[in-house]
Amino acid sequence: MTDAYDEPAGIAARGTVLVAAGRGETAEIYARFGRRIAADGYRVRILPDVTADPGGSLAAAEKLLADDALPAPKVIVGPDAGALLALTLAARETPGLDALILAGLPVPRPAIDLLGWDAEIEARTACPNHRRVLGEGGASLQTDLPAELLGAGDVRLPTLGLHGDADPISPLGEARGRYPGTLVTIAGGRHDVLNDVSHRTVAATVVLFLERLRLGADLPAIAQVRRP
Repeated sequence: MTDAYDEPAGIAARGTVLVAAGRGETAEIYARFGRRIAADGYRVRILPDVTADPGGSLAAAEKLLADDALPAPKVIVGPDAGALLALTLAARETPGLDALILAGLPVPRPAIDLLGWDAEIEARTACPNHRRVLGEGGASLQTDLPAELLGAGDVRLPTLGLHGDADPISPLGEARGRYPGTLVTIAGGRHDVLNDVSHRTVAATVVLFLERLRLGADLPAIAQVRRP
């Protein structure tokens, strides 16, 4: 199992993406996402299940953000509980952190009771490959959200939110108001929005945000919609 994906040989790294995995998730669950983002020139590092040791995960993230060997801009991608870790780092004004990408931001209490493993997978994703990976890893959302990660304050960093509009774990109507910055909703998307059936569109949205971050908010967008 790897937790590091680097840019292709001969390509200058365009930045660093730190993935903070959610409840019960291993680094392997984000292998597809890590390879795809790295192929676009970003260096990817993955922290497994941040709920297993919230303090240790915060320290590990702070160490990576302070590592001068990793190129800026440095962005935290936080799915599920990882989104709460990202918000906590932002609230602390952690040095080295340039932006946040929050995916499937959880509501404070589980919205539904998951009765069995099959029900959990059904709630998480409709992607056959991701279902297979989940079956191998045994990730579970039946874990309380750590109190250490629930007290995030104002966020002043550029932030992209990604949320499935069919997420039964964290319903969009309840989660929408908790996102700072821009929120992109994914039609038919379930809780594991980074790894659901629309994972290609979601990854492209992530790359567009990263490229925009590199340009700076005060510069014109590269791709512009022109109406006839």
